[in-house]
Amino acid sequence: MEMKKKSNAIVVTYVPIIFVRYVLITGILMLSLMFMVTQAIADTRTQAKRMHDRLAGVPPTMAKLNEMVALLPGDPVAAALLAIDNKNFYNVTLKNFITPWTNEAQTVFPGDADTEGTLNDYTATVIGIIRDNRDFREILFEDVLYKAKDSLGLPPYSNVNNEHYKALEGRVDLDLRDDLVPASEAVQSTVTGLPSTATAGILTSRAGAKAFFVDGTNRAMFRFTMMNHLCNDMEQVKDVTLVPDRIRQDVSRSPGGDSRIFLNSCIGCHTGMDPLTQAFAYYDYEYPPDGNDADDIPEYEDGRLVFNNVSDIDIDKDGNPTGTRVQEKFLINMNNFKYGYVTTNDDWENYWRVGKNALLGWNSTPLTGNTGKGSGAKSMGQELAYSDAFARCQVEKVFKAVCLHPPLNSTDRAQVTNTLIPNFKSSGYHLKQVFAETAAYCMGN
Repeated sequence: MEMKKKSNAIVVTYVPIIFVRYVLITGILMLSLMFMVTQAIADTRTQAKRMHDRLAGVPPTMAKLNEMVALLPGDPVAAALLAIDNKNFYNVTLKNFITPWTNEAQTVFPGDADTEGTLNDYTATVIGIIRDNRDFREILFEDVLYKAKDSLGLPPYSNVNNEHYKALEGRVDLDLRDDLVPASEAVQSTVTGLPSTATAGILTSRAGAKAFFVDGTNRAMFRFTMMNHLCNDMEQVKDVTLVPDRIRQDVSRSPGGDSRIFLNSCIGCHTGMDPLTQAFAYYDYEYPPDGNDADDIPEYEDGRLVFNNVSDIDIDKDGNPTGTRVQEKFLINMNNFKYGYVTTNDDWENYWRVGKNALLGWNSTPLTGNTGKGSGAKSMGQELAYSDAFARCQVEKVFKAVCLHPPLNSTDRAQVTNTLIPNFKSSGYHLKQVFAETAAYCMGN
């Protein structure tokens, strides 16, 4: 009996212990589950805030954050588009993203009087095209230019100064999401008076001309277009194997008395660049001398884009007609090599469709097909814009701006090549969508 009682006592003793253990384990599991749920919610909110901060540059409101969190698990791209709807995406993020393309220093702060602030017809046009989900390729060839709505009462657009955009940027309630004209009114030829056939998006904007057509030989416009929009500088596309028959007279064939320098270096860039740059033969950025200075320092800020129309004959620096529409800058230094190419019109040709630079992915275009030949800035801009290199360049720039680093590893590169670029093309080249998809990709880091 004692053993049985002892045994019963043992049983009675152990039942409460097992029950307590059960309660403790269950409680721990419930607390762990609650912590995991809480942590997941916290992570989602962190990701949503990170996404908003990177796209808009400012923290989201609580209401906006809650909207993004609700979308984030199932549709992070839709959540990103909510952040993009913030005016600061246009006022700050896009403006800072675009401004380095508008100057040779490639800085967000150009630092001259004409572009005080940073807004001009170049930046406004790119912002407008992104805002309106237009084909982003249009920046290099379309008859398009964005300015402020007339209802804002700002100084009118001018071909000789940047006062219109300085006044727009100076507004306390600046909202480039709403302040720019609608797409139907963004017609460059109507605003500037250029012939529609001579317009080529940002290439023929006043700000673009001031930065890259001023003085020189107009090669700067081509070089910086390649750098900014195909992500290749001249050194990267240099090819010494092509025929150098279109290199202009101003390029010495024996710089420093050594022809090997030309044959092994100079020829590689000029062989492809010069026949393409010929598209700009009728353009210049002209400015008057500054009459206030005794030494007659040029007044760059009062300059304007000039295009020699069919009936126009260019005037040289001494005021004499040259007998051709071609700007004098294309004919300078002819004695450097008098047997070099003489520019007589704006016919261009893309020699880089063969050789190593075929890898840039040249495609058929509406204006010139697959010929790689045309006339004027519009068709040449389209030749560049329809290349695979153009699409890749835009996506990689957005990736770096949003993820805060370029595509570094195989996963990043696969995302760019296999997802972002194909989606950019299939969306109709809407860059806003690239911003949203990229933000969704790197919201976790």
